Amino acid sequence: MSNDTHTVTQHDAQVLREYGPFDGADAIHGVSFDGQRVWAATGPALVAFDPATGVAERTLPVPCDAGTAFDGTHLYQIADARIDRIDPRTGEVLGSIPAPGGGTDSGMAWAEGSLWVGQYRERRIHQVDPATGKVLRTIESDRFVTGVTWVDGELWHGTDDGERSDIRRIDPTSGRVIERLQMPEGMHVSGLESDGEQLFYAGGGRSGRVRAVRRPRA
Repeated sequence: MSNDTHTVTQHDAQVLREYGPFDGADAIHGVSFDGQRVWAATGPALVAFDPATGVAERTLPVPCDAGTAFDGTHLYQIADARIDRIDPRTGEVLGSIPAPGGGTDSGMAWAEGSLWVGQYRERRIHQVDPATGKVLRTIESDRFVTGVTWVDGELWHGTDDGERSDIRRIDPTSGRVIERLQMPEGMHVSGLESDGEQLFYAGGGRSGRVRAVRRPRA
């Protein structure tokens, strides 16, 4: 279990930009990044937008009520109790595996050949085999887990307790909190993804917005 006393580096999150809301979307459930576009799971459709302009460029009408991930070729999308593997060009579902939480899952990321799936109220992150859905290991958190992302070997996840949200870096072995970014009051974190450099893209839940948040650098 995480112990975030005394050793946690804390920052106020720097929100640099907001995107959306997008047509037909009243919430953001998951966020991913394919190297060019940010993908936002809005419930009835995945929306891809250009982070430079904020303009929505693609819409895929697929169910998407939780986390989203990209493995370099395919999108992975939580839809109720399953994870769909999707062709990002056509929206075709190429295969599915069971979601580890059976419908209680939240965020999702791709790293090291695995899917990393958050379980919201259970306060867990599961490493999942993308071919079979087998849970390979589980990391415990001490907060409700929303979005999940890896960047430069660091595991970060979003939290939401109904009042305040933060983005935190945890030890991927012990779950101990190492660093925390406190979001401004009223800004909740649903999905979370890194651009691989200096930004996080954080889903804003029922605001229907995605926010670019500066990633602190050592």
